[in-house]
Amino acid sequence: MGQWLIDAIAPRATELGVELLPVALGDLALPFLDEEEEPASGLYRNEHTKRWSAMVDAADGFIAVTPEYNYGMPAAFKNALDYLGREWAWKPMGFVSYGNTSAGTRSVQHAKQVVTTLRLVPLGATVALRIADAVDGGRLRPDAGRDQAAVGVLDELVRLAHALRPMRERTRSDAGPVPGSYVRALTPDDAAEVLVLQRCCWVEEATANDTLAIPALEEPLEQVRAWLATWQTTGLWRDGRLLGMVRTRRVDGDWHVGRLGVVPDLRGQGVGRWLLREAEAAADASCSRIVLSTGAQSRHNIRLYHSQGYRTESSDGATATLTKPVSAHGAVGVSGEELAAAGR
Repeated sequence: MGQWLIDAIAPRATELGVELLPVALGDLALPFLDEEEEPASGLYRNEHTKRWSAMVDAADGFIAVTPEYNYGMPAAFKNALDYLGREWAWKPMGFVSYGNTSAGTRSVQHAKQVVTTLRLVPLGATVALRIADAVDGGRLRPDAGRDQAAVGVLDELVRLAHALRPMRERTRSDAGPVPGSYVRALTPDDAAEVLVLQRCCWVEEATANDTLAIPALEEPLEQVRAWLATWQTTGLWRDGRLLGMVRTRRVDGDWHVGRLGVVPDLRGQGVGRWLLREAEAAADASCSRIVLSTGAQSRHNIRLYHSQGYRTESSDGATATLTKPVSAHGAVGVSGEELAAAGR
């Protein structure tokens, strides 16, 4: 059954950019739960538990292929679920069942009672195979409709995995400065959200400097994706929405800070200053100073940076460059003003 499923959904998985990892519970050789601490603690002493934890933790969703025994799911399936706790949370699980009278559907109903307790989210789409109808001589009969149903399970699994991503991230990331927010490093996969944030945040700087020739407003998606691969970029999220960001990297002996922006509806709440402090705290200890830039006419930004211990190093009429010694990056300004968008 498992091999049929992989064969049926592999082409669609490639289209969706999804990596499939087949796992046979028998190959895991998990004994009946033998950890001293309860799974919710996340404290594991056995290597087989640690290996299983790593596999589940790395996955974004699951499709369980299960038979039915005595109106329920197999003991090995229940045991594998019981071994772990947080690793399952906020991930979707689809089911392919097989059996005789009920085609294994009672196994699925039993499993759903357990998986929801683990904060797994069961799919509505399922595939149920009645052995007498689907198997001939120990092999599955070809069935295009069944194959399409399996693809439907994968499609729903991927959609739900994307929808649940903010829930998974929030439970595993550092808390942010506003209620419900969390911090996560941005990657090239976040380029679309970054592009939208830049478009809404840098309009005020364009107005203040009377120019649209600002990189954050001009960059196409591919260029954003490219620099996300080379800068260390911190994103502030809430419920799947990118609220703010800042990027950093070392250039020779300087720690460069840029693209510091906060969505308009959160300005004035200290979010920009919080992100700036995060960027400063990440400075390489061997760097002598922190360097950032903003529009030369962005007086609001420059005033705020001065309040945070920066001084204007130079200005060419279009761009102002400000610096601050790394040794002083722990200083906190007292200004109540908030940054709109800065950092070229």
